[in-house]
Amino acid sequence: MKQKVVSLGETMLRMSPLGSTRLDQTNNCETVFGGSEANVAVALATYGINSVYVTKLPDNAFGQAALNTLRQHGVETSRIIRGGERIGMYLLEGGYTPCSNICTYDRKHSAIADADPAEFDWHEIFRDAAWFHFSGITPALSPSTLQICEDACRTAHEMGLIISCDVNYRSKLWTMDAAAKAMQKLCRLVNVLIVNEEEAKVLGIDVTNERLTDHAAFTDMCTCLRETYPAAVIGSVARINLATAVKGMLCVDGQIYESETYTLHIKDPIGAGDAFSAALIYGLLNNEPAHSLVNIATAACAIKHCIKGDFNLVSMDEIRGFAAKAGADAVKR
Repeated sequence: MKQKVVSLGETMLRMSPLGSTRLDQTNNCETVFGGSEANVAVALATYGINSVYVTKLPDNAFGQAALNTLRQHGVETSRIIRGGERIGMYLLEGGYTPCSNICTYDRKHSAIADADPAEFDWHEIFRDAAWFHFSGITPALSPSTLQICEDACRTAHEMGLIISCDVNYRSKLWTMDAAAKAMQKLCRLVNVLIVNEEEAKVLGIDVTNERLTDHAAFTDMCTCLRETYPAAVIGSVARINLATAVKGMLCVDGQIYESETYTLHIKDPIGAGDAFSAALIYGLLNNEPAHSLVNIATAACAIKHCIKGDFNLVSMDEIRGFAAKAGADAVKR
């Protein structure tokens, strides 16, 4: 039986003005589906993992299209609940350095945000599962989704699953204080943490102003986190050199590992952190040595910058090849 990973989150419809224009410069938008945990679920399915995705989608054309998209990429959708009023949406307006992409949410009262925690039978959902993944975005959506995440984490912990969390702080969804109250409780059940220097503050850790690609800063953060949280693995990836490259760091049982630095060719950076998370989960499930794992996860992140849409639609063989060449350009013939 293939390893079974369950991911919980919100699938959203993403709209982007054509031609990297602003919304008020165009009458046309392209649409794709995505969302942090959905991105992880799709990547894991692409790697051959039995990837189960849990959410709630409206029983309308938007919800069906989202469901069909997940199925198309090999994700198991039998645990998705149908109902609610609407699908969450977001507008992505592209930016070029030094300007950032602008993300505008339209997700209030989405189907998953208004879902009843009683709709999810976690003991049944986790049957035969090895791993549960969520991010800090989902508990930020509503008091209901916070309770859903708490129920899922508690049940996964009781059933002996490995639990991973990308802290993924979003200031447009909740305040730092609200995030801290919720995430510090949830992360006490988490085995694998993906966190950057800002998100460490959510967990009560005040790191230095250095980027976490600095060995000393990352080591200090991990030392502090391990004093409070049980995570055996802590990972972080950061854009460096004016966001033209990425580098990853990994702490495994107190040992620190650093990736190569990968130069970026940016077409679409959305979902790059999720690509890192998915490759990290895959590698840990398959007992990848830590020094190789940090490179594979960071290479997956780098590749995602080249792929349009939220999903990292590349095979693990492609990622390994890219990592082996430290991201060097090459034509596969």
